[in-house]
Amino acid sequence: MEPKSHWEQVYTANAAEAVSWYQPHATLSLELILRVAHDKSARIVDVGGGASRLVDDLLDHGMTDVSVLDISGAALEVARRRLGERAGRVRWIEGDITTVPLEKAGIDVWHDRAVFHFLTDPADRAAYVAQVRRAVRPGGHVIVAAFAPDGPLQCSGLPVVRYAPDALHAEFGGAFELLEHLQEDHRTPSGALQHFVYCHCVLH
Repeated sequence: MEPKSHWEQVYTANAAEAVSWYQPHATLSLELILRVAHDKSARIVDVGGGASRLVDDLLDHGMTDVSVLDISGAALEVARRRLGERAGRVRWIEGDITTVPLEKAGIDVWHDRAVFHFLTDPADRAAYVAQVRRAVRPGGHVIVAAFAPDGPLQCSGLPVVRYAPDALHAEFGGAFELLEHLQEDHRTPSGALQHFVYCHCVLH
């Protein structure tokens, strides 16, 4: 099954609150984004944001230029319905992150929690990094979270790549200065514990 069909099926067959990556509040992601957003008009994209509630919290904090990008239209629709009238304040982008057209240097803060680790093909990872280099302005921030070395081997029935902080940073290359890395212990709705590593870089 090709990726779009897979993710459309996931979000039509499961409640958004039941998927393993669900967070009532993306606390660590929100903290990192708000720390580096230069003001309320900072241009933020949540890659793979889908049905995530991060967009709700960003709007609650007064952010005015938020985009949510996901391969699944069904996931985006969950978030739009949840936000109601506020959905009109968000830019919704349906597409594959390795190929979707993005404005050059149009992003101040790029956030991705749990998309990059699904890219098991080196060519897809290279295409992702090329997208980041094109879409993020020089001096912009890149926050990417993936499964840690002791994280799951699969997620949603798909294989993943697990990363130590240095290995995750190395995928992006020397143009990305590593500012910090953090760890997150994520408790899934079923009670399992998953370990994530976050890399926070600035693009030169």
